[in-house]
Amino acid sequence: MEFSESEVIAELSKIFTRHDSRVLVGIGDDAAVITSPLQKSVITTDMAVEGVHFRREWSTPVEIGQKITAANLADVYAMGATPEHLVVAISLTGHESMAWIKELAHGIEMEARSCDVLVIGGDIVRGPIITISMTAIGQIDKPILRSGAKVGDQIVVSNLPGWSAAGLFLLRHNINVSALQPARCVERALAQFRAPSVQYSDAIALRSAHAMCDISDGLLIQAEQMASDTKFVLNSDLIRLHPDFADLTGLAAQVGADVWDWIAAGGEDHAFLATGVDIPGYVIGAVEQGSGVELQGVEKRPRGFTHFI
Repeated sequence: MEFSESEVIAELSKIFTRHDSRVLVGIGDDAAVITSPLQKSVITTDMAVEGVHFRREWSTPVEIGQKITAANLADVYAMGATPEHLVVAISLTGHESMAWIKELAHGIEMEARSCDVLVIGGDIVRGPIITISMTAIGQIDKPILRSGAKVGDQIVVSNLPGWSAAGLFLLRHNINVSALQPARCVERALAQFRAPSVQYSDAIALRSAHAMCDISDGLLIQAEQMASDTKFVLNSDLIRLHPDFADLTGLAAQVGADVWDWIAAGGEDHAFLATGVDIPGYVIGAVEQGSGVELQGVEKRPRGFTHFI
């Protein structure tokens, strides 16, 4: 299929977009925002497909449950909202044991409980592969949009992205991880891919940001989505100052990978990318007049996961 995810979203937006005074933010951000006479709600959904987002030979059912739940909760927090409820739909092949299914549910519950979120319903069907679809619902006062960046803003990340991409690289290339040093870096990379440890408190601390996004599809992709009528200038020298950069670079060197492919184009770390003035996080650049995204100091365009190309 010769099209990108953004092109698919653009076409679907044309089909599904209708005027409704209850919808404050529709398709195109981390989550939708709806309002009622009494409150505003935030709604988002994510889907995980076996063989694309997880493999049972790589991850335990608990880790799979944690991973898809974290993806949903991170999107809610990225809007400046507080998640409250989850709805989970899953297709099973019919060959799973009850123990496997229960462990998957425990993984979902563990991650939800960490944010005081309740699973309130869902659906189960039979299908050729395991697919998990989850919808998160939360409450919000003033949403933080991707499109809120202002010229002069600092660009910050809550943590260095790239660890999940590193873990995927190790698994996909069947690398003998016992030969890599230090072991703590290997363990962190694998754990971050299998069940990302999301610091939701970082998003709460960033609620004064002008714009914010969950880094699920890669730093450059998310920056491009946020650079609305502005230019995002990312400085590789600032990124190199992050305390994790040396560890991640060392791991990449041992396996023949380009660390910038992990940092700039890897996804599923669920760190938070934000812009603002004097906001917490690691400064990696600035918002300037213009358009698009520039990654200074990196000659080769980083490459990572895309959905359809």
